Amino acid sequence: MTTQIPLVDYLVLGDKPHLVANECTSCGARFFDRRNACAGCGGRDFIKAAVQTEGEVRAFTIVSFAAPGIPVPFVAAVVDCEGTSVRANLVNVTPDPEHVTLGMKVRLATYPMGTDEAGTEAVGFGFEPLP
Repeated sequence: MTTQIPLVDYLVLGDKPHLVANECTSCGARFFDRRNACAGCGGRDFIKAAVQTEGEVRAFTIVSFAAPGIPVPFVAAVVDCEGTSVRANLVNVTPDPEHVTLGMKVRLATYPMGTDEAGTEAVGFGFEPLP
């Protein structure tokens, strides 16, 4: 059996992969990175909050030029998951304006990013169009 690790700390793998945000207990603002204080209200207490796995594309760009070794084109997007903004690439979609639109309904998708010599597989995430 292959051991899997998430590419980022806020990706939870398993039967139902999902993202987990740090939610400010004072104002409800959510952040994916570690915080000492809330950027919204200055609060210092956070709880872990599961993020919805389905959302809607709020903004996107089709990236045509990237660092060497990064396949292009790809779609970088901001997805609204019931009030939580998630920045991620869109996957399993043709990267052109005919196939990607504002308001498009999407869901969280995970994919293998590579395996090291010990057999540990890194798993990344993106969002794919809903059927």
